Amino acid sequence: MAALNGETMAENQPVDDAGQANFDAVIAKDSRIEPKDWMPADYRHALVRQMSQHAHSEIIGMQPEANWITRAPSLKRKAILMAKVQDEAGHGLYLYSATETLGTTRDEMTEALLAGKARYSSIFNYPTVSWADMGAIGWMVDGAAITNQVPLCRASYGPYARAMVRICKEESFHQRQGFEILLELSHGTPGQKAMAQDAVNRWYAPSLMMFGPPDADSPNTSKSMAWNIKRFGNDELRSRFVGMLAEQVKVLELELPDPDIRFNEDTKSWDYGPLDWAEFKEVLAGRGPCNAQRMERRRAAHDDGAWVREAAAAYAAKQSASNDREAA
Repeated sequence: MAALNGETMAENQPVDDAGQANFDAVIAKDSRIEPKDWMPADYRHALVRQMSQHAHSEIIGMQPEANWITRAPSLKRKAILMAKVQDEAGHGLYLYSATETLGTTRDEMTEALLAGKARYSSIFNYPTVSWADMGAIGWMVDGAAITNQVPLCRASYGPYARAMVRICKEESFHQRQGFEILLELSHGTPGQKAMAQDAVNRWYAPSLMMFGPPDADSPNTSKSMAWNIKRFGNDELRSRFVGMLAEQVKVLELELPDPDIRFNEDTKSWDYGPLDWAEFKEVLAGRGPCNAQRMERRRAAHDDGAWVREAAAAYAAKQSASNDREAA
């Protein structure tokens, strides 16, 4: 697990003055670090932490929506939701592959997740109790993801930035799909509009907390920004997202459950009400509404897929042996 915790790598990495000088120059030029380039152990560790957490979030995030595929109100809705869940699986695979270029295997990342040593986004530990939640997740959760991830298309690590280009294109469709679900419900029957409003009420605060703790309480933001992995702090991104919601909710003819939202002319940013950071920490600590359920299902899926991994390994070994015989 050295590649995941970064400690052994930092201890064993030889001093390379020329490598450090090149790394500093690339960062200063706002250019890209590639897998074969020398990089500081702390930079590598920060990338593995962020990218693997992002990958885990995509895979765990399939659960709350997949739960509604069979209960979607029409064949069209089922097909759209199924395609979205498949997209999320693909995003996880892109990100796992990109992280492997840093020397951490997918097996190591998976083991860390299943052992509870690796985190995923807190947002996926909340229940989906109605069809309107599919709209709220698309509009708010994927909307927050886009706000956070578009700047990552310019991240200083090449494989991460390139993976994010395709992911962001697909996430933009997900956000539009969610908005369209809420638009239809909010302009439907009074019961449908009430269901849409309830979903917005429940997902608003968790979506804002998706960006992470306030910058003053974030141990990783300053370094990530110094290395050009992140381009903006958590608080600035959160404010941008609130501004997006404040305008788009007017079209939905719904209300955001926050009377403190306003545009601050002095700071030229959006203000919002206080968030329950104690709840956020509880969810991160594994004590959220659905933490245990999400991990139980992920572990079960991993165990159920053991035969596929074994078959693939056996086939790869057979092909390798065949190729060796042909070469001889």
